[in-house]
Amino acid sequence: MTVGSHERDPEIRTIFWDVGGVILTNGWDEEQRARVLMRLGVDVAEYERRHEAANYYWERGLSTAREFFAETVFYQPRGFTFEELWWDLCAENRVLNPECYEILDALAASGRYRLATLNNESRELNEYRLDAFDLRRRFGYLICSGYMHEMKPQPGIYQAAIDISGFKGEEAVFIDDKQENCDVAASFNMKAIRFESAGQLRAALQDLGIRA
Repeated sequence: MTVGSHERDPEIRTIFWDVGGVILTNGWDEEQRARVLMRLGVDVAEYERRHEAANYYWERGLSTAREFFAETVFYQPRGFTFEELWWDLCAENRVLNPECYEILDALAASGRYRLATLNNESRELNEYRLDAFDLRRRFGYLICSGYMHEMKPQPGIYQAAIDISGFKGEEAVFIDDKQENCDVAASFNMKAIRFESAGQLRAALQDLGIRA
C-alpha cells in the first residue's frame, strides 16, 4: 500500500476499484483462453500468436468482440459459432472474492464515498460482467478501458478518472491487484492499495480512516 502520513490528508471522496483479480476472476486471461479454446478444438498456440495485436484494439473499445474473434479464431471455418464461443467465454467468469461485495455494500451504505470502477476490459465483456454479477448498482460510474480507449497503467486513464470524479487525486483511493497499476495511481497522489485479500483490504482501508 502506498500511503503517507494521514494527519493532514484530505478527506477521501472517491474509491476506485479494479474488477478482475479483485472482485471477479479475470475476464479472458491466458488460462481461461486455453480451457475454452482446447474444448473447442482451436490451436491455442496459433490463437496466442494473434491475440496481443487484436486485443490492443478490443480492450480499448476500438473493435467489437466479433471483429476481435474474426481475427483470432474465425479467420478460418470452424465447427462452432461466435455465439457458442462467447457463451463459453462468459461461463469462465466467476466471483473471486465474495467478501468484496460486503465491503462495497458497507461503503455504499455509509453514504460518505463515491464508488467507481477503474478497470481494463472490453466493452462487451465489461457489460456482461456488470449485469451477471450484480455490480452495476454498486458503482456510481464506470471508468473502463473499453469506454475510455485507454488502459491502465497508461497515465491518461487515471487522469480521466480523477477529472470525471470531480475531486482531486489525493481525495481518492485506488484498489488494484497489480503493483504497476498502483504505482501510477500513486503518482497522481491517489491512495493506492494493492489488493491481496478481502481481510487485507479492510485493514488497509481502516488505516486510511475508512470503515467497511
